[in-house]
Amino acid sequence: MKNTRQRSAISEALEKAGGFRSAQQIHASLRAEDIKIGLATVYRTLQAFSDGGEVDSLRREDGETVYRRCSTDKHHHHLICRECGYSVEIDNDEVERWAARSARKHGFTAITHDLEIFGTCKACT
Repeated sequence: MKNTRQRSAISEALEKAGGFRSAQQIHASLRAEDIKIGLATVYRTLQAFSDGGEVDSLRREDGETVYRRCSTDKHHHHLICRECGYSVEIDNDEVERWAARSARKHGFTAITHDLEIFGTCKACT
């Protein structure tokens, strides 16, 4: 993917965000910094980042997709605050064993999975 001024700005906004953010939130933060960029460009760039494995994306309970730059390339899951978007990366071998066991039980192979756990963080409680 060609590095442009807009891609660099979106990448920096993701770094600053620290948690999952929607395209609208990223766009608003860029506009607040007086960076001229269209919302469609933000959407396309975030999708390209997600497709390229540069960011994690997930669909929130309300159906909106949010994005986050993760600190690891290794398979992991997220614990996410419904209120503020704060997230924690979690590894859990028990979940991996459960997924493999469930797949075998039902005759599935070549499985993949994503697990996102939503709740309210300590700061928002």
